Amino acid sequence: MLENRKKDIRIAFVGAVEEGRECLQEIINYGGNVVGIFTFTEEIALKTSGAVDFEEISIEHNIPLFRVKSTNNPDAVAQMRELKPDIIFVIGWTRLVSAEILEIPRFGCIGMHASLLPRFRGRAPVNWVIIHNEKETGNTAMQLNEGVDTGKMVAQKGFPISMADTCQTVYHKVARAGREMIVEILDAVNAGNLPSIQQNDAEATEMPKRRPEDGIVDWQKGALDLFNFVRALTHPYPGAFSYLRGRKLFIWEARIAHYPHLKSHISNWENIEPGTVLGVSDGVVVMTGKMELLTLHRLSFEEEEELGWRDFVKTYKIQVGDVLESEIEVTVQV
Repeated sequence: MLENRKKDIRIAFVGAVEEGRECLQEIINYGGNVVGIFTFTEEIALKTSGAVDFEEISIEHNIPLFRVKSTNNPDAVAQMRELKPDIIFVIGWTRLVSAEILEIPRFGCIGMHASLLPRFRGRAPVNWVIIHNEKETGNTAMQLNEGVDTGKMVAQKGFPISMADTCQTVYHKVARAGREMIVEILDAVNAGNLPSIQQNDAEATEMPKRRPEDGIVDWQKGALDLFNFVRALTHPYPGAFSYLRGRKLFIWEARIAHYPHLKSHISNWENIEPGTVLGVSDGVVVMTGKMELLTLHRLSFEEEEELGWRDFVKTYKIQVGDVLESEIEVTVQV
């Protein structure tokens, strides 16, 4: 009986990135009746960070594939209506869905957001939770509405953030949580008891969009803040950066350092400028705000090869006393 109901429920899928493709595969593995896949045109996909192709999965499973600039375009809306979906999953999609799409399926449009809603609504939640030194995050499935991450929750899974995590490893955990929730949601839909939990707006926080230029390192901050900043922006994101000798320097891996012996060997410790290189052993040792230390372990100058710290020090002759700057120095000739 359940198998028959699985086939009775028509599912449309909207997605553009790997998280979405993995969730679509989970729906297919579950036995869901996927009647159409909507993804970006090749032109839009090339401009979308992390975009993946859905053609292979559509061919393998004989599912119609629709390439659209937006699901809100009249042609896309008409195509969606023709499919007569009972439920639409919108996962790994970078644009809001219009009211015209939202009103089509009887079980609604289900989206996912990479945080424990209502906290960290908005853009770049994976990056922001790490920057804010959160110890836990997760993934939330919700009924999409015309707001931004404000819909009623249908499932939520949390997991811890360890000091070893980066934006990439947290993203993988988010994707895994999403796949697990897909099964829960489909079970609930087939059983006719899909949850609908109102978010508590009083607990909501909303995060702004991040731009590559927001990755500038403020050396006045403490070591923990900078450690979190670097691991929040490392691959596959544009990276945290500083300036050294007038060149843009990307920092891909850093660690909080504790060298109590250094303080006793360096005079005028309290007056050392944050960003100053104090040593090149077990990483490039840099003074930060609060008189704390950070070691840099993987670095690259702009448009050059990423190197481990030893090769970087040797190649670019990094020395004690070099200063990493939070802005590029401009010399004005009169």
